[in-house]
Amino acid sequence: MNIVSLKQELENNSYPGRGIVLGRSENGRYAAAAYFIMGRSANSRNRVFVEEGQGIRTQAFDPSRLEDPSLIIYAPVRVLGNKTIITNGDQTDTIYGGMDRQLTFEQSLRGREFEPDAPNYTPRISGIMHVENGKYNYAMSILKSNHGDPSSCCRFTFAYENPKAGEGRFIHTYMHDGNPLPSFEGEPKLVGIGNDIDAFTGLIWESLNEENKVSLFVRYIDIESGKYETRIVNKNK
Repeated sequence: MNIVSLKQELENNSYPGRGIVLGRSENGRYAAAAYFIMGRSANSRNRVFVEEGQGIRTQAFDPSRLEDPSLIIYAPVRVLGNKTIITNGDQTDTIYGGMDRQLTFEQSLRGREFEPDAPNYTPRISGIMHVENGKYNYAMSILKSNHGDPSSCCRFTFAYENPKAGEGRFIHTYMHDGNPLPSFEGEPKLVGIGNDIDAFTGLIWESLNEENKVSLFVRYIDIESGKYETRIVNKNK
C-alpha cells in the first residue's frame, strides 16, 4: 500500500464525515491519534469537544438548539489504564466496559452494529491504542451495513503491531458526500505522521472542509513515559 497525503485526502473530500487517524510519529517517540467530526445538519454542527477526565465528550454548543442528542452526544475518547479508546459514538463505552471485563477489542464490539440512521446507516468506526513498557500497538474497526442493507452487518478489524515510525492509518465514515451517504470502503488509508502535535493538528484542521467541519481532537502519547499532550479545536467558540 502506498502512502497518501492526509492533507490531500481531506482537501479533496468535502464530507468524509467522522474520521480517526492512529499511528506513530516520524521520530518513533509518540503514539499519535486524531479524531474529527463534521456535520451537514444544524443539529450535528451544534457541537463542541470538551475534556472529561483523561478523555473528551461532545457537548451542545447552544443547548437551546439541541434536537435529538442520541447519535451526537457521546464520549469519543476514554482511557482505560494503558489503553486509549477512540470512536464515533457511544460504542466507546461498550469497548471500555468490555475490555474492563477482559474481552478483546473485537469481542467488545460484537453486540454493536452501524448507527440506526436510515438511509445512511452510518458506520461505527473505532480505534484502540495500547502503550505499555515502551511498546505500542493499535487496532481499528468498522461496523457497516452491507451496501445499505440494514439486515446485514459487515465487521472489519485491522490490527497494527509495532507500527512503523512516520506511518499512520486513516479511516472515516463516508467515502464522500451524497444522498444517501456511501460508507467507507477498504483498508484504512496509509498516511504520514509528523513529530509536532501542533503542526499535525493544524494540517488536519486547515484541510477539512470549512463549511462542514465541527471539532478536532489530537493526542500524542510518549511511548516510553506514557505522558501525553492533547489539542482540541472547535469551530464553535
